[in-house]
Amino acid sequence: MLTVTRSIAIPETELVERFMRADGPGGQHVNRTESAVELRFDVASSASLPDEVRARLLARRDRRMTDAGILVIQARRFRDQGRNRDDARDRLVEIIREATVVAKKRVATKPTRASKERRLAGKSQRGDTKRGRSRDWSRE
Repeated sequence: MLTVTRSIAIPETELVERFMRADGPGGQHVNRTESAVELRFDVASSASLPDEVRARLLARRDRRMTDAGILVIQARRFRDQGRNRDDARDRLVEIIREATVVAKKRVATKPTRASKERRLAGKSQRGDTKRGRSRDWSRE
């Protein structure tokens, strides 16, 4: 059981782990061991996630989410499989925890009168500067 919050826990049956050979440091040993971990979690059909959390996860624009609603996390940071496994699970927990937080609604505001006046004053000053650069060709 993978505990995310007090109310959310993901059973091991919903997690699919695949082990593969990792690139990077390790010498000749890296060619023989499958230390990298690919963790797959089906967000779309998970029974352990509340509906609003599932909707937020699926609405995220994340390259790790497939079109079928499966979250794929690859962990190959460490040289041993156990630490990579823990790393992948920790990252999954962090992603789900971020989805439990409800984003604040943005309150539309209007610019203040003073900011409008500053903007217009800046524009007229810039126009005066440009006007001062021009020459009066009719006198020459």
